[in-house]
Amino acid sequence: MQSRSPASRTGRPRSATADAAILAATRAALVELGWSKLTLGDVATRAGVAKTTLYRRWAGKNELVVDAVAELFDALELPDRGSLAADIEGVVLQFATILALPEAKSGLMAVVAEATRDDALRERIRASVVDRQKRLVLEGRARAQARGELPAEPDPGSSARTVDLIFDMVAGAVVHRTLVSAEPADEEWVRGFTRVLLHGLSD
Repeated sequence: MQSRSPASRTGRPRSATADAAILAATRAALVELGWSKLTLGDVATRAGVAKTTLYRRWAGKNELVVDAVAELFDALELPDRGSLAADIEGVVLQFATILALPEAKSGLMAVVAEATRDDALRERIRASVVDRQKRLVLEGRARAQARGELPAEPDPGSSARTVDLIFDMVAGAVVHRTLVSAEPADEEWVRGFTRVLLHGLSD
């Protein structure tokens, strides 16, 4: 089944208030009902909107849950703790805290599983979660370069590949730790991870 993007639809302008209520209701339903029992009808009732309102915005449950989970990650901020290592530790701890939320855990695992057979859904996850959060890598690298902690990387192609690599290493490690291994990404683990990320195994 191919996903459809609500952005491509025409009709009345979207209401930011309605969208926020729908996404919040989706997260509440995830916690209470779980992925398998969540329905758009239940979300509409919780949000106080008509079911048709949801279908004007989202093609189905998969896309709705992606956007509801993506909104959680938009709360991530890169703290300025005075050094690259401390900044990384701060944002990774935030990331791990969000992943520990029941709605983030169940929602993300479910849509990633669904995306294995839905290319459009995979693209939505990339655009709504991955690409949006690469802003943190860009901000952190620019700050570290301004401090003299990292060298400048003037070639745009090389720079983009570095951003992708850093994001994949951080996100992959934290998601595996919290969702696959079901182990805590506590301060001790985050310090060790950051040390390996910045200095490798030989340090």
